[in-house]
Amino acid sequence: MIFLKLHILIRLVVDGLPARRDSELFIKDLHFDEVPVRIYLPRVPSASKRRGVIFFHGGCGMFGSIRSHERICRYIARTSDSVVVSVGYHLSPEHKYPAQTLDCLTATVHFLKTAENYGVDPDRIIVCGDSVGGTYTASVCQELVNRRDIPKIRAQVLIYPFLQALNFNLPSHQKNAFIAFLSQERAVLFTLKYLNKDCSMKGAILAGSHVPESINLKYKKWINPDLIPETFKLGYKPPLPTSFSPQVHEATKELFETRFSPLLAEDAVFCRLPDTCIITCEHDVLRDEGFLYKKRLEDNNVKVTWHHMEEGFHCALGFFGYGIFSFPSSSKMLNHTVNFIKAY
Repeated sequence: MIFLKLHILIRLVVDGLPARRDSELFIKDLHFDEVPVRIYLPRVPSASKRRGVIFFHGGCGMFGSIRSHERICRYIARTSDSVVVSVGYHLSPEHKYPAQTLDCLTATVHFLKTAENYGVDPDRIIVCGDSVGGTYTASVCQELVNRRDIPKIRAQVLIYPFLQALNFNLPSHQKNAFIAFLSQERAVLFTLKYLNKDCSMKGAILAGSHVPESINLKYKKWINPDLIPETFKLGYKPPLPTSFSPQVHEATKELFETRFSPLLAEDAVFCRLPDTCIITCEHDVLRDEGFLYKKRLEDNNVKVTWHHMEEGFHCALGFFGYGIFSFPSSSKMLNHTVNFIKAY
């Protein structure tokens, strides 16, 4: 009950203040196959079809909304001269996982099929998301690699994404263990809350007791502190060995699905992914997941653009557009996103 009230309060805070009317954009609320979306269309006529951008907001799958990322989506539409679709996927715990990913997938497929109705070139559609929105971006792109009945996604943008739930003791987890907004423990707690699991398993998952040795061995080639550049490992201490808990593993099997942990997808999927922009932040427990995803993509000859925000932190993008309450890193990462989008 306490968390129920708390997550409702967090939603109110995260949603922020309403944005003012925008004279440069047509803004319309629609549904794509029952999934709420908001479309931002530049008012200035275009001589040719525009590119399209699909945006999935962050918020651990439990918070955030179209409104919370209103200023971000407006800015992308205005400055990149793109048609932006912001997806209002249904939130947990009211809608159980994987409803959020499936909503994002449904909205994306709908837009790919109907893009021309909105003046968009279906071969110039980019998918973008921050935090868990980056998870959904990665997952949607992976799930669509084998679809031949719809246009291919042209590129993807992952802004400080959550990409795996096997190892919560990477160097960035340790370095930023007590950082504001998303600490090491809070990352695990929100993961369990998102999946409607017993939060008493937090300690076991932090220790890695949910992962059997066979899975550790299988994915060691992809999820391993040794793959993190030395300059980002200062002060890192390998965690102590822990005993495997079959009960915790059985209760948290969703953590090993590629839909939840896209970093676990096979090379046969990675090699077919679109051009990718990854933005990581130094003061973020999820920093190293972005590093590891970048390496997987590069190892599979996917073109990657990487920006690392030395002063950035998790959730920084959410402060964009709030004047004195915004941060330099908020604008920097959004401008990196826009510049990447404009190349397509």
